[in-house]
Amino acid sequence: MLAICCAASVANVYYAQPLLDAIAADFGISHAMVGGVITATQLGCALALFFVVPLGDLLDRKRLVTLQLVALMLALALVCSANSLWLLLAAMVGVGMLGTAMTQGLIAYSAVLAPPEQRGRVVGAAQSGVVIGLLMARVLAGFVSDVLGWRMVYLVSALFALLMLCFLRLLLPNTPRADTGISYQALLGSMFTLLWREKVLWVRGVLAMLMFAAFSTFWSALVLPLSAAPYSMTHTAIGAFGLVGVIGALAAARAGHLTDRGLGQKTTAWALACLLLSWPAIALMDYSIWLLIVGIILLDLGGQAIHVVNQSMILSSRSDAHSRLIGCYMLFYSVGSGLGAIGSTAMYARWSWLGVCGLGFAISLLALLFWRLSMSAMPRRAPAFALQAD
Repeated sequence: MLAICCAASVANVYYAQPLLDAIAADFGISHAMVGGVITATQLGCALALFFVVPLGDLLDRKRLVTLQLVALMLALALVCSANSLWLLLAAMVGVGMLGTAMTQGLIAYSAVLAPPEQRGRVVGAAQSGVVIGLLMARVLAGFVSDVLGWRMVYLVSALFALLMLCFLRLLLPNTPRADTGISYQALLGSMFTLLWREKVLWVRGVLAMLMFAAFSTFWSALVLPLSAAPYSMTHTAIGAFGLVGVIGALAAARAGHLTDRGLGQKTTAWALACLLLSWPAIALMDYSIWLLIVGIILLDLGGQAIHVVNQSMILSSRSDAHSRLIGCYMLFYSVGSGLGAIGSTAMYARWSWLGVCGLGFAISLLALLFWRLSMSAMPRRAPAFALQAD
């Protein structure tokens, strides 16, 4: 249930990616600037991760989830009715904030419910829902947009949020309220302490920032060449490429099991190799769509495996601060995704698809180099549930 709700929640952050050309036409935005719609969503993600997600360590989680779902429905309704660019961007900030708060709150919830020796597997299962949600979001958005228009995508999502509200209120188990003994202000301040002191957090966070920048570089720009000649694909066809990514994403769920066995670093190594090798195949899209498909599988397999390992390691370092750890970690994700989105559309406008692929390859290579240099600061073979950050 948590995995399904994670999928429905995180999809809100990614619906806009295959719709950028339609949004650009509706609001008169150039291709170079339309990536700002994604960046606005990621700004909302960052705000949620710092100000909302940590509340899970302070408030009743079930009540918090309920309030977030009600607010999410209102934000989605605002996107549907936006009649100006600035109103659209403000609504996208709200959608990014609330969709992210829901998703990461549910992942932290799964970590609380799981026994320590199975935390990697359980988090990996919940993360599989996130991955499937972000990939299927493109499929759903493309289909609904072709049939009913891009605005109706967000109305459909509001209906999903209403269903989630009903099911979670009925089925979500109650957990004891966290007894932190600190105020909200002190709770936020403690996040800076976590970022400063937890080596596992900041090392895996920087790695996530680079990985998600590469991920966003590809998915934010893909709609631009495929919707233009000679492909001239519909939004449904472009969104269907998300189905290809599900293959790699499902395989990446195994990364949680490997991390529980103390193989997190080895898993990171092959995942980064997949990420790097995906770009030559993606760059040859003009010669073969099949090479693009191979590249998507490698990109999603590598990127999501890294994400699962990162969260498994981070959530094992401090059992009393799961929500804050998730919030801090995903701040890196928001920065990477936002920069990747605006960078890729600007690169496409200047140097076309090869420029986008060059940017993605450079980011992936930087991630590999950073991981290799950071090895001395990270545990190697200790089981994930026993990892402690000095």
